[in-house]
Amino acid sequence: MIKPQEVIKIGKVTKTHGVSGELSCTFINDIFGEDEAPYLVADIDGILVPFFIEEYRFKSDVTALIKFEDIDDTDSAKLLIGRELFFPMKYITDSEPLNYGEGILGYKIYSAGKLIGTIEGVDDSTANVLFSVITESGEELLIPAVDDFVETIDDEKKEILMNLPEGLLDI
Repeated sequence: MIKPQEVIKIGKVTKTHGVSGELSCTFINDIFGEDEAPYLVADIDGILVPFFIEEYRFKSDVTALIKFEDIDDTDSAKLLIGRELFFPMKYITDSEPLNYGEGILGYKIYSAGKLIGTIEGVDDSTANVLFSVITESGEELLIPAVDDFVETIDDEKKEILMNLPEGLLDI
């Protein structure tokens, strides 16, 4: 059984393409384009189900056509329209930081069991990507979006559990 903490949301199935079961998928980050996995995971009525990739090709920076194994006709493919897609985290290489993009806006960040705030922006204009976080008191914090700090991402609850170094929030 695949657990939510083992995957990261990467996009959504938007429509069918052709008659052989191919699907058009839109992505909120570049994980799928940067890393390879034998399967993607779809949320089917609250259960994370793996779908093995037969082939894929990108149509643009944020859209790809994907053919999954055993999805061989339009009727089968239609069952996946609107489903969120997830990437198994065990296939993410450590060589590149995650590109969180706008898909992470509105997520709440927790560290050491405390709510830090809500992500209002992602600053990727420098080498170090930063989460722009607004605390409950309205203060803005800039938190490094370092993969080593991120423990779990719960897309259902829109929460990120981080293990931030002591004193980082005092800067």
